Amino acid sequence: MAEQSRRNVMSRSSKPVWKRIALFFLFIILFGALAGWTTPKVIHRIVLGLDLQGGFDVLYQIVPPPGQKVDQNAVKATVAALDRRINALGVAEPSIQVEGTDRIRVQLAGVSDQEKARQMLGKPAVLEFKASDGTVLLTGKDLKSNAKYEADPQTNAPLVAVEFQDPAKFRDITQKYLGQPIAIVLDGQVISAPQVKAVIPDGHAVIEGEKTPDDAIRLANLLNAGALPYPLKELSSTAVGATLGQAALHQTMIAAAVAVAAIFLFMIIWYRIPGVIAVISLIAYMYLIIVVFAGLKVTLTLPGLAALVLGVGMAVDANIITYERIRDEFNNGKSLISAFVTGTRKSLGTILDSNITTVVAGVVLYFFGTGSVRGFAVALVVSIIISMLTAVFLSRWLLHLVVTANWLNRPGLYGLKEGGEAR
Repeated sequence: MAEQSRRNVMSRSSKPVWKRIALFFLFIILFGALAGWTTPKVIHRIVLGLDLQGGFDVLYQIVPPPGQKVDQNAVKATVAALDRRINALGVAEPSIQVEGTDRIRVQLAGVSDQEKARQMLGKPAVLEFKASDGTVLLTGKDLKSNAKYEADPQTNAPLVAVEFQDPAKFRDITQKYLGQPIAIVLDGQVISAPQVKAVIPDGHAVIEGEKTPDDAIRLANLLNAGALPYPLKELSSTAVGATLGQAALHQTMIAAAVAVAAIFLFMIIWYRIPGVIAVISLIAYMYLIIVVFAGLKVTLTLPGLAALVLGVGMAVDANIITYERIRDEFNNGKSLISAFVTGTRKSLGTILDSNITTVVAGVVLYFFGTGSVRGFAVALVVSIIISMLTAVFLSRWLLHLVVTANWLNRPGLYGLKEGGEAR
């Protein structure tokens, strides 16, 4: 009787609801146009990690003076100093992470001159102005942060122009040591020992001794960034070449494309129209993923890419749970529309439970993990949230438009048949 009742319901003659059909295709057209127009621009805004575009990873340990311990203030001051130095390098989206109580990991993606970066980061940059008897007259803290490279107008030799914060103090020093040399010492090495030839009242001076303009520019940047609060000991470093990073990205994208294509093919063959709708929602998922990553400036790494592909699997899993629940309701004698309504309602709780537990795991990984583990966690949580929007709400809305439009209502188009089994 249930089978006969279902046949009677599905054989009733009614006109298709063309507004829903038009809305379905309007969404497909508008989304396709938006994605096709904006995707290339959005992709270029995504920040790639050093494992994808090459770069430099170094782990430092803060070395305090004898008898002192490294506290949180010392760590924060060191991180701030490193950040200023990285800004001087012009590196976009650096990663500075504190590990443990006295270790700092710095990741610089896209750095071509890694030796320059290493020197810029780890050099103490302690600048001192000393009298001939070794008395420290001034330090780098007495300088304004406006040091710059200049060329000597007569010899074209590279110079570093500096300005002191207290011109009167510098005037008194030059007056006291007039005719005597004042050594300019950087990190314990005398880089210049000019003789004071005149009293300098305005607080301006130049540092000689750099061999090339690049050296002078680097010194100016170091002086502007300031000295490190504590010396740093390099524990480990990893360099990834740009070519190797691009090769890893290319191979990962091929693997991801094959996996996604296999998922698309399976869904379409097994579920027919619901499979096509699942493919549309998965494409929307991938588009929203790159938009969110580009908008939030999330650094994409190899583990992050793996998490995104895993997110595709989670998204399609939500669709499969829904479609199988609809199939069960249909096999129990309900009409297609009734099976859709009941099946989507009963599957929602299962989908929410599975995704929430995954999000919890991702949050735990983020707070207790470091480095690439945290990158994986961020990508995983973002992908799960977006998959909930696309696989649960978007795909259900699209399927609702198709089912209730009374246009394509043959069970075979949904992977079903009258006998209550999958086709």
